[in-house]
Amino acid sequence: MRVDLFDFALPPENIALRPVSPRDSARMLLAGPTGDFGEHQVRDLPQLLRAGDVLVFNDTRVIPAQLEGQRGEARIGATLHKRIDLRRWQAFVRNGKRLREGDVIAFPAEVAATAEARHEDGSWTLAFHGDEPVEVLLERAGRMPLPPYIAGKRPTDEADKRDYQTMFAQKDGAVAAPTAALHFTPELIAGLEAAGIAREFLTLHVGAGTFLPVKADDTTDHQMHAEWGTISPEAAERLNAARRAGGRVIAVGTTSLRLLESACGEDGVIRPFSGDTSIFITPGYRFRAIDGLMTNFHLPKSTLFMLVSALMGLDRMQAVYAHAIATGYRFYSYGDSSLLLPQG
Repeated sequence: MRVDLFDFALPPENIALRPVSPRDSARMLLAGPTGDFGEHQVRDLPQLLRAGDVLVFNDTRVIPAQLEGQRGEARIGATLHKRIDLRRWQAFVRNGKRLREGDVIAFPAEVAATAEARHEDGSWTLAFHGDEPVEVLLERAGRMPLPPYIAGKRPTDEADKRDYQTMFAQKDGAVAAPTAALHFTPELIAGLEAAGIAREFLTLHVGAGTFLPVKADDTTDHQMHAEWGTISPEAAERLNAARRAGGRVIAVGTTSLRLLESACGEDGVIRPFSGDTSIFITPGYRFRAIDGLMTNFHLPKSTLFMLVSALMGLDRMQAVYAHAIATGYRFYSYGDSSLLLPQG
């Protein structure tokens, strides 16, 4: 499909630069396959779902994956994208044309890495020096990797260390937050439990590729970056049991959705999963694992807007976003939420 079909005009004032407080007071737009829209807050979620439904969260934790360093006189910026092994990460590099294989980049706090190899997409393998875990080095030298549409308007600060992390964050490795889950609070979880709505967890370490624009003119020419994820056998079986009992599987965020769909067979059975996924969901895709999606509002012409258009239909999602823009919903990572139910 033509990428420009997924374009829309977004006024700058609709882009959220900070989250609301408390988190579950964010607005949430309820949209079925047709008809009007429901205007809610995220804290209304227990009343919008049914007993027996399951919310699926991503428990990845964002690491301070942005680094600023020097190679000689050249300033080098690196955003870690994907772990290769204990000491090596694939990274998108600013000013990467100044690098040669074997160059050493000096980062703050006595952290250094060797540029080992350049990949076809322009990213580099960085091998970090020393014996300390890379996560420890990043805590000293790195900063939170806010999306470009926020970082371009204000500097990262101490509040972002708290705001850009979900309450479920446990497994280090993401360089972008699973932002749909940023809205959840202990009070909201208690309300969901009281309503008989279950929750399950998987892990998908979101990579920096999620921020990259689609440069192709047609979706068939776009190459998705791989991300690592895992679903335990126990979680897969509980999700399958919930669906057999008539419950719905509602993915909290596109990261959860993509991993669930990667793990699901043509028979609709979710299987244990551990490995890379580069699934790219566009209109025409037949969803097998999920019955709904809670997600924030995404960028024009992004792979994530293509995904929600595949779930709900392109015309419907253009209408959803037009309504959200006209009524002042806040967009992107720190913005408001939507609950998309393709079967009403």
